[in-house]
Amino acid sequence: LAGDKKLPLHLIPPVADAQEAIVLGLGAAKYGAWNWRQQRITASNYVGAARRHLLAWFDGEDCDPESGISHLAHVRATMSILIDAKATGKLIDDRPVCGLAAEHVRIYRRDA
Repeated sequence: LAGDKKLPLHLIPPVADAQEAIVLGLGAAKYGAWNWRQQRITASNYVGAARRHLLAWFDGEDCDPESGISHLAHVRATMSILIDAKATGKLIDDRPVCGLAAEHVRIYRRDA
């Protein structure tokens, strides 16, 4: 079929899109829409934010107290910003020098 080669946007869960849009809307009101395209952003700031939201969620807090929206939606919005900033040349890649984390993850999987 002709549509088989098109981007499968229909596979993205609509509720995830909706919640991410709410978080991005809150960010737009606070910092300006698409602010990461106006000024470069550092990877570490966004990775830190995503990890804080993910840890809060994993530790049992479903929603961010400030926004009332799922911590998971905040993680998703943060990752989207990182992906977009990287793609548009607005990301300051301040990750540490490559370490062994990925290798250890692969090793752990093999031994499991």
